[in-house]
Amino acid sequence: MSSDEVRHGVKLSSLDQEVFPGAGATKREWLDYLEAVADRMLPELRDRLLTVLRVLRGQGPFMQKNLPKYTPDWVERVSVWAETSKRDVSYALCNDLRTLIWFGNQRAIEFHTSLYRGEPGHGPTHLVLDLDPPEDGPFSLAIGAAKLVREALRNDGLDGAVKTSGSKGVHVFVPLAPGQAGEDIAAATRAVAARAERIDPALGTTEFVKDRREGKVFLDSTRAGGATVVSVYSPRHRPGAPVSFPVRWADLDGVKPADFTVHTAPALLADADPWTAEMPAPVVLPADLVAEGHTIPIARVAAMHEGKRRARAARESG
Repeated sequence: MSSDEVRHGVKLSSLDQEVFPGAGATKREWLDYLEAVADRMLPELRDRLLTVLRVLRGQGPFMQKNLPKYTPDWVERVSVWAETSKRDVSYALCNDLRTLIWFGNQRAIEFHTSLYRGEPGHGPTHLVLDLDPPEDGPFSLAIGAAKLVREALRNDGLDGAVKTSGSKGVHVFVPLAPGQAGEDIAAATRAVAARAERIDPALGTTEFVKDRREGKVFLDSTRAGGATVVSVYSPRHRPGAPVSFPVRWADLDGVKPADFTVHTAPALLADADPWTAEMPAPVVLPADLVAEGHTIPIARVAAMHEGKRRARAARESG
């Protein structure tokens, strides 16, 4: 079979090469996977600013936000001013199969998106908690933390859908009714994390500084505002090519990230779309959750101030 062909108007190349070392999948198999899940993945990617992790032959992985100059004209894009780098960034919008296949041919391994669609002012479509177990901790810890988050949500009349991150953690998504302020959504995310921590402080922590988490699962509330999150069904740059995959709450016990790979996921999905099926109706966040969140410092900012305080104390004691 030729290692070159055309799919959906995209000229492909090097199809028989492993897509990255340790993937256990050729580029052809990679594109087969993207094609198989496209009708479920594309609605989640639609109109969201796309950042991809690419792995070129003989090079390490790198994150790409700005579209390269050789990008075909038919790839939809939007220009966004980046305050940190003081320049316009040309982000892709992966709104059709042709674009998805083009990115796959470019050795785009992971697909990370903005939490909002279109303009940043539209606000996040979901409240997101990223549950990150300790480096050497079993995946069961992340599952336990997801249950804490769900209990905290349910105590306020809310619910969410859960997916593996494709790495070592899980993500809980709560769909939001439009028109809510980004600052309020970020505050509510902090409050959900804090409430989950209070339910079982021996399991979950909101401690931003890694070496102070004492082997607990980090209940990361920083996936808000301008942050990105790996898309559901996106592959990951990990041995065996696992994918971020939705799991029913009832099925969460006993699953592990390696259950869901570019090889196994299409058959597990069959004709279903569990992410859509398991997602509750969009909600307006309760006032008590938002109010509590506004009393909780933003984790990164608090950690920065704590670091400065410690450095100052060290200087003064020295």
